[in-house]
Amino acid sequence: MSDEGKLPCVLLVDDEPHILAALGRALRGEPYRLLTASSGIEALERMASEPVDLLMTDARMPGLDGPGLLSEVQRRWPDTRRLLLTGDANLTTCIRAINQGQIYRYLAKPWNDDELRATLRQALAHQHAEREHRRLERLALEQNRRLQELNAHLEQRVRDRTAELQQTADMLDLAYEELRHSYVTTTEVFASLLNQRLPTDKRSNAQVIALVRAYAAQRQLSEADNRDLAMAAALYNLGKLTWDDHLLSRPSDLLHRDERERYNRYPVQGENLLMTLEPLHDASRLIRHHQEHWNGAGFPDHLHGEAIPFGARLLKLAVDFVELQCGLVLQRPQSREEALQFLARYSGRLYDPVLCRDFIDFCTHQAPDLQGSDPDVLVMDTRRLEPGMILARNLLADSGMLLLNAGKQLSAAVIDKLIAFEASEGARYTLHVRRPANETATAVENS
Repeated sequence: MSDEGKLPCVLLVDDEPHILAALGRALRGEPYRLLTASSGIEALERMASEPVDLLMTDARMPGLDGPGLLSEVQRRWPDTRRLLLTGDANLTTCIRAINQGQIYRYLAKPWNDDELRATLRQALAHQHAEREHRRLERLALEQNRRLQELNAHLEQRVRDRTAELQQTADMLDLAYEELRHSYVTTTEVFASLLNQRLPTDKRSNAQVIALVRAYAAQRQLSEADNRDLAMAAALYNLGKLTWDDHLLSRPSDLLHRDERERYNRYPVQGENLLMTLEPLHDASRLIRHHQEHWNGAGFPDHLHGEAIPFGARLLKLAVDFVELQCGLVLQRPQSREEALQFLARYSGRLYDPVLCRDFIDFCTHQAPDLQGSDPDVLVMDTRRLEPGMILARNLLADSGMLLLNAGKQLSAAVIDKLIAFEASEGARYTLHVRRPANETATAVENS
C-alpha cells in the first residue's frame, strides 16, 4: 500500500469512458481507492501528485500509448505494479509492454470480472510481499549499522580505558560473523527471542532443536533435511507471537473454544510469516503441517498418513515430547517416561506408528535426558577448556544473545576471549563440549 494502514491505490487508464465505467463497476466493493485517467499524459500527472500502487492501462490510446506509459512508469515509479489491458492481439504491442514496461500481467478485452478481480488481488499481494521483504532487509541493514556503531563505540572505550572491553568487542564480532554465515543459526537466534515471551520452564525451542538434530544425525538424514528440520524446530511456534502472555503458557488441553480456534491457526500464521524468505520455504512447510495427525484429525489441512511430510511427522513427535514435559500440552507437566508413554499410547492416531516406535527407541536408548547430558559430552567451565574441543550446544549469554553455535571448534584465541567476556560481564558460563574425534578414539582404546 502507498501508506501503511491505507487502502491500495489503483489507477485505471483508458481513452474510452465506457471502459473506465465498466472497470469501476467490476471493482466496486473491492478494498481499493480507484483513480481514473483518460490518457497516458493525464495518468503521469496523477501519479506525479499522489502515490499509486497499481496501474492498469489500455494498450491503444492516442498520444502516449499503453506500452509507452508503462515504460515511463517503470522508469519513474518501478514499485508500481503494471498491467496491460488490450483489445487486440498485436504481438509488437505486447512485446513492448513486456520488455519496456516490465508488466506483471496483461488482460484481454472483453475481460472476465472474476479474473480481473483475482488478478488485481494477486498483483497487490505480490507487491505487498516484496515491500515487506525490502522492509525487513532495510531493518536488518539498520540493525547491522547500529551494531557496527556500537562496536566502534566499544572499541573507542577499549582504547580509552581497558583492553578488557576490546576483548568483549572482539567476542561480539565473532558472534556476528557466526550469525551472518548461517541461516540455521539465525533462526535459532529468533527462537531465543521467542523464548523471552515464555516463563523459563516453558521454553521449548532449544530442546526441540537439540532433539531433532540428534535424531537427524543418528539416522543420517540428508544435509538438506537436517537443515530444514533445525530451522523448523527453531521457529515452529512463530505463529504464537501475537498471543497474549497468559495464552502462551496455558496447556493446550485447557484452551477455551475461541482460544482453541486461535491455537489451530498458529501453524499457518507461522508459515505465512516466513513465506517471503525463500531459503525457509521448505522449513515453513514443515511448520504448517507439524500439527497434522496420522489419522487425519489434525490441522490445518487434515492431511492423513504419509501425505504429511516426513519432517512434519518427526517435528510433531519432538514438539509433543518436549511440550508434554514443559506443561504446554496437559495441565500437569509429564515426566520423561510419562511423555514417552503418551507418544506410544497415541501411535497410529496422532503419530506415524513406524516413526513413533523408532523415535521412542531413540529417546529411550540413545538420546540424552532433556535435563541431563550426553555421556560423550563434557560439561566444564571456561578455565578447563582446551583448544580443539568442539561445542556440543549453543552458548548463550545471560542476556539471551548467541555467543557461539554448536559445532564450533574452540581455539586458544576463542577460549581467551570467552574468559575475558566472562570477566567483563561478571558472569560464569558452563559449556557442553566434545573432544576431537581422534582424542575420543584414543580415550576409548586406553580404557
